[in-house]
Amino acid sequence: MPQDIAMVLVGGRGTRLGRITRTKAKPAVTFGGKYKLIDFVLSNLSHASIDTVGIVTQYEPHGLMHYIQRGASWDLDVSVGGVQFLTPYTSHEGDRWQRGTAHAIKQHWHFIEQYRPERVLILSGDHVYKMNYRKLIDHHVASKAAITIGAFKPHDDLRRYGLLSIDGQCRITDFAEKPEHPQSTLASMGIYVFNTDTLEGLLSRLPEEEVDFGKDLIPRALEDNIPMNAYVFDGYFRDVGTVESLFEANMDLLDHPEYLDIHDYVEAPLFTKSQDLPPHHVTASGSAQQSLISDGTLISGHVVHSIIAHRVLVKAFAHVQDSLLYAGVIVGEHAELKNCIVLEDTVILPKTRLVFDTVQVIDNETLWQMGRDVR
Repeated sequence: MPQDIAMVLVGGRGTRLGRITRTKAKPAVTFGGKYKLIDFVLSNLSHASIDTVGIVTQYEPHGLMHYIQRGASWDLDVSVGGVQFLTPYTSHEGDRWQRGTAHAIKQHWHFIEQYRPERVLILSGDHVYKMNYRKLIDHHVASKAAITIGAFKPHDDLRRYGLLSIDGQCRITDFAEKPEHPQSTLASMGIYVFNTDTLEGLLSRLPEEEVDFGKDLIPRALEDNIPMNAYVFDGYFRDVGTVESLFEANMDLLDHPEYLDIHDYVEAPLFTKSQDLPPHHVTASGSAQQSLISDGTLISGHVVHSIIAHRVLVKAFAHVQDSLLYAGVIVGEHAELKNCIVLEDTVILPKTRLVFDTVQVIDNETLWQMGRDVR
C-alpha cells in the first residue's frame, strides 16, 4: 500500500473567471496555449512518484474526465492505485453534494480508507506552479508535524488569501482566512500534507456547518494544539482565480520565461495530453514575434506578444497583439485584436476591431452582443 496518496480538488466553479469557466471546470482552462491548468498538479505528482490520486469533481466534470482518463499522459496509469474520479452521488442517506473543500474530502473518505496511507496530500487542480512534492513531504516528516501547509509570499492583495504566522522553526502560530486587515505576508497555497489519523480525527469532529479547510478545519486544528508546520515555497506560484490573474500568468511565459520554465525537458517537464496535429506554420505573409504558437495553427497575419492555442487560423493582414487565442479560433482578414482572451471556436469576422486598454474575454456570444455578428 502507498505511504502517500493525493486528493486533488477540481470541483469549484471558478465564478470570477466568468465566461471562461461557463462550460468547463476551472482546472480544464487552457494555459500557455497547449496546456491545461490541471497539468501542473498532475505533472508534480508524477515527478514525485505519487501515483494513487483521487480527483474530486463536481462542477462540469465531463471535459476534465475525458481529458485525464486514466492519467496515462502523466504516467499515472498504474495497476495498483492510479487515477480515480470521485464524483458526487446519491445514497440511502440522501444527496452527497460537496459544500466545501473539507466536506468534499469527508464525502470521499472511503477512497482514502481503502489504501490507509501514512499521509494524505490535499491539492487544488487550478494553480500554476512547479513543486517537488517529495521535498514537501520530507519537510513534513522531519518537522514531526501532523499537518504541513504549503505557503508563499504573494505580490497581490493579501486579503485574497488565508494568511499564516510562523515562528523560527516554521511552526504555525496563527491563521486567518482572508482577513480584512492582514497581519502577515505569508499565504497558504491551498496545499496540505496531513497525517492520515490527524485528518480523519479532524473531519470526524467537524460540525455539519463547517465545510472548508481554510475557514474551518485549520483554525480548529490550531485550537486543538495540533502541531502544524509551514513549507515556505520560493518558486513561482499563481492563483489564477480572476481573468486578470489568468492573463498575467500567461503573459509571464513571454515576459519572464525564467519564472516558470516550460522548456525544461529534463528536470521537471510539464506533461500534457498530446494531440496528433501538424506543426504550426507561419506563411510568407505572416509573422510571429515574442509569442507561443501551438501545433496545427496557421499564421498568415501578424502575431505579437501573444499565446496561440492549437488549430487557430490568423488570416492575412490580421493583427493580434497582447492576446490569448484558444483552440479553433479564426481571425479574419484585416481584423485587429489587443488585450483579448478569445475563447474556443470563436470566429472574428474580417475588419473587426477589438482593441482594449484592459483584458476582455471574447466569444461568439459577446461578438453578437457587441454587434459584430459571426454569421
